[in-house]
Amino acid sequence: MPLQPIFLRPTLRKDIYEIRRRGAWLLIIAAAAVVALFMWFSDSLVTDLSEQERQRMELWADATRRLASDTRNGEGADVDFMLSVIEANRTIPVLLTDDRGEILLHRNFTLPQQPDSADPTYISPQNLSFLQSRLETLRKSGNVIDIEIDPENGQHLYYEDSTLLRQLSLYPYIQTLVMLAFVATVYFAVTSTKKAEQNKVWVGLSKETAHQLGTPISSLMAWTQMLASGGTDPSVIEEMDKDIDRLAAIAARFSKVGSRPALEPDSPDTIVEKSVSYMRGRISRSVSLISLTGCGDVRCNLCAPLLEWVMENLIKNSVDAMDGTGAITVTSGVDKDSATVAIEVADTGKGLPKKLFKSIFRPGFTTKKRGWGLGLALARRIVEEYHHGKIFVKSSEPGTGTIIRIELPVTGALPSFNQ
Repeated sequence: MPLQPIFLRPTLRKDIYEIRRRGAWLLIIAAAAVVALFMWFSDSLVTDLSEQERQRMELWADATRRLASDTRNGEGADVDFMLSVIEANRTIPVLLTDDRGEILLHRNFTLPQQPDSADPTYISPQNLSFLQSRLETLRKSGNVIDIEIDPENGQHLYYEDSTLLRQLSLYPYIQTLVMLAFVATVYFAVTSTKKAEQNKVWVGLSKETAHQLGTPISSLMAWTQMLASGGTDPSVIEEMDKDIDRLAAIAARFSKVGSRPALEPDSPDTIVEKSVSYMRGRISRSVSLISLTGCGDVRCNLCAPLLEWVMENLIKNSVDAMDGTGAITVTSGVDKDSATVAIEVADTGKGLPKKLFKSIFRPGFTTKKRGWGLGLALARRIVEEYHHGKIFVKSSEPGTGTIIRIELPVTGALPSFNQ
């Protein structure tokens, strides 16, 4: 048996899609690791800066304590130095209160009312109310340093984080958002490129298949004419013509893939019955294949050749899943709640685990030893992209069977009847 070219092997192509999928996850994991590293570094930086601000406030509190203590004791104090330490704080908002909670001093707050330059110690009622509200907040924060002036007199220094520290605290979250946006953009670009590549492969393969089928179909038509003129049994010629028509229909289906097909109002029941009738004579007699149609006069915008292809593909997959024995039921009906036509293909085959419900529609995925893994992927493309419908696994249990459901939008208003 001739070897299959390596670039056409289904298992290899499936491995390529799996590698690409894992590559996308590796990208996400790498981005998450980078974000975690940035957050750790930023958090360390914020912690160090917060500790430095705490040390500056302790120095500020010590200068205040020494200045007040030396003044009370009548001792000489380097007032200029103490004041220079206090004045050096131009970034950290601070409030100094006594034991009774009265505000003695404030610095670096943006007050609602401009202070009176004639009397810098005067605090207007509006500013006082503002500072007291900030004091209540600071009492809950834990950013306080107690200053013991003497055993009976104490002060309390409350401080907020500086503007720089608050901005730096937000930096990790901004980094995270930027990184997530970058990852999302890259992931979207990768998946879009992969999808575009897959589309090109499908379209190229379909067009080439349709082109290659044209020549033998024309030759077969000429041969049947010669056989008919040579006295061949007309029934044999009739059956050959059926198969030639079938090949021509397949070529027409392939030629439509990749180009937007023309949709016309048609009956879903007709599509179901025609597909079931065709497949019934081409499957094992041990498989029961029945159709139950219930759409009546309801119409959908359809491309009949492509939708028949989908139906035949689903029926064939059901036959393969039953190992030659079982039952397949194809039903159609109207879902009035969603204004759609529902077509279901139910079999009594091997079934699927729930984790594969979405995977079976991915290009290259197959559970068969021989297969390309493109049938259901093309079916989804035809239903969702061309007919604006949905196709999904409605239910499945290993050893019991599978139901695949197609939903198609209805053309016009629904008739008034009970389903």
